[in-house]
Amino acid sequence: MKIVDQLYRTFNLKETPKRIISLVPSQTELLVDLGLEDSIVGVTKFCVHPVYLRKNKAIVGGTKQIHIDKIKALNPDIILCNKEENTKKIVEACEAICNVHVSDIFNIEDSIELINQYGSIFNKEKNAYSIVNKIKKEISGFNEFLIKTQAFKTAYFIWKKPWMVAGNNTFINYLLQLNKFENVFQNKERYPEIELSKDTINKDVELVLLSSEPFPFTETHVEEVKMYYPKAKIITVDGEMFSWYGSRLIKAFEYFKSLHSSLQSILPY
Repeated sequence: MKIVDQLYRTFNLKETPKRIISLVPSQTELLVDLGLEDSIVGVTKFCVHPVYLRKNKAIVGGTKQIHIDKIKALNPDIILCNKEENTKKIVEACEAICNVHVSDIFNIEDSIELINQYGSIFNKEKNAYSIVNKIKKEISGFNEFLIKTQAFKTAYFIWKKPWMVAGNNTFINYLLQLNKFENVFQNKERYPEIELSKDTINKDVELVLLSSEPFPFTETHVEEVKMYYPKAKIITVDGEMFSWYGSRLIKAFEYFKSLHSSLQSILPY
């Protein structure tokens, strides 16, 4: 079977892969939800869902640094990567071991394409179809919900020291737009570093979202950011809901509804 991944790289599969290594946390979760837990032989230290998985599978490193010898020893049939999460060097090193599939996600359509690709690769088409249908149903209900909501000028922070935000051409930005959160950093690409100082105080921003990942922002950081966005409501949010694609999207839209409902009580609609 000829496979074309989301970077339009091609490889051939003689049979359904039985030994899978996933180097992307959200894709690991998707594999489990597709019914492929028993086929997973290796994951990263960041593959935290389901929570017990890292106790049962080999840890082969992180998303940016891997233990190539551990990966070789696991004798995988396929390794699953992502353009944003994993480096080109990692992909090339893995290709010397076995077939490598690389995803590239910017929107819901890309996510659905990936789910269907995994369904074909691993002979789980029915499970993939079920997950996709659930996501589409959630999106439909969420779009109806959004009719009653108002847009907010929003900044979404992902890192501190240096301060970094989500910009254009990211899955996070796509979901912000979907939520009617107008990204004030949409004019910047990817994940730019920004300066927070007395010269950058912005009184136009209405909402600041501090993500729980990759930097673990907590309530202790709210006051620190508040001085630079004096008129904004600043809250911490579940970063997985804004950045994980795949089957996590089934849960994401209910989370977004709850988020909007909480904002309704603290911000003028």
